[in-house]
Amino acid sequence: MSSPDQRQIIKTLHAISTGLRSATELDQMLQRLTVAAANLTDSEAGSILRFDPVLNCLRFIAAPWFHQQPLKQVSIPIDDSMAGWAFSNRETLVVQNVETDPRHFKAIDMTMSYRTSSLVAVPLVFQGKAAGVLEVINKLDSAYYTEDDVTILELLAGYASVLLYDSDPELPAEDTLAELTELNRLKKNFIAITSHELRTPLGLILGHATFLREIIDEENREPIDVIIGNAVRLKEIVEDLTDVNNYEGGLSRLRARPISISKIVQSVRSSFKDMAESKNITLLTEIDEDMILDLDETKILVVFSNLVENALTFTDSGGKVCIKIEKVPGFAQISVNDSGIGIPAKDLKNVFERFFQIESHLTRRHGGMGLGLSVAKSMIEMHGGRIWVESLEEQGSTFFVHLPLPNEVKTNEDKAAAS
Repeated sequence: MSSPDQRQIIKTLHAISTGLRSATELDQMLQRLTVAAANLTDSEAGSILRFDPVLNCLRFIAAPWFHQQPLKQVSIPIDDSMAGWAFSNRETLVVQNVETDPRHFKAIDMTMSYRTSSLVAVPLVFQGKAAGVLEVINKLDSAYYTEDDVTILELLAGYASVLLYDSDPELPAEDTLAELTELNRLKKNFIAITSHELRTPLGLILGHATFLREIIDEENREPIDVIIGNAVRLKEIVEDLTDVNNYEGGLSRLRARPISISKIVQSVRSSFKDMAESKNITLLTEIDEDMILDLDETKILVVFSNLVENALTFTDSGGKVCIKIEKVPGFAQISVNDSGIGIPAKDLKNVFERFFQIESHLTRRHGGMGLGLSVAKSMIEMHGGRIWVESLEEQGSTFFVHLPLPNEVKTNEDKAAAS
């Protein structure tokens, strides 16, 4: 698979696993899985079918929104369908040309006025028991489904199996937890390996592109600059993924030393001065009181760089972004305020989740993968601090960071030792 495909897989697996821990609506999460299955395999559509033991058939419980209602009325026979074959045999079925396969249940195509040309059906199996089927149909551009497609679908099918059985009251909760823990372990290993594999080709691309830029004439440098810029952006994404994965796995370590918080803020302001000027945004700092804190400078620079970049991204020309430092009881409070588009109230609780996007993938115009705020949260928590946001739509947002003062940390340690 190419690097963009790998990034999309990483992104989706992270988002799905995060959703599994916080999902309250089964239908919503299953729908999300079908969209992921279709997108990651370049298919026209994805769906999930659940076994109905009363009628001995499969029924659609998640499907494309434009087909949901009609499909939910359709029963898929176990004996005379490709989905039924995958369910009964507990094996993944790949059919590159369904017209030549006698197991094709043509009634669906007739009901939907649709033509199915290719299909992959993956059984949803948990603890040795089949619960349903995950399907994708019609590989785009008449291409063939690959082994990579099957691997992706089987991973997503594992998540779907957990969701279906988690909703089954007959299944012990500890079994569900064990299965979910194993899936998360596999996901973390997959991200770690893929991120590692991306670093080498990225280093080669950046190295050779930088060399080429130095030896060609200036009027032909623009394409090389585009390559370098996008390679740098991809490198940042890989580093963000690694930071989040390491934090979740307990592998990330602090290298703290005493440092002025105003020095960090001024450094970040200098880094984004050109971006602010190019967008005609006023970038200010207000320092009520400077403080020396024990910080990992590299990690804190990443935190405030992400916050300031986020503020500038979502603020229109003529707006203002202000970084403020002040002392509150026990903490240094650093806030990043912008006059941008704001965050809808319904999204406030989700902004620090990995890969969360305020705008949908169909309408958003600001780009990004939604990792910056998650990385910031992880790194602030490593320092014993906390981060939160206050926002109103069309009135801007303010992100607050509390970092403990050295004497407060010492006091807490003394209390812990005494107890």
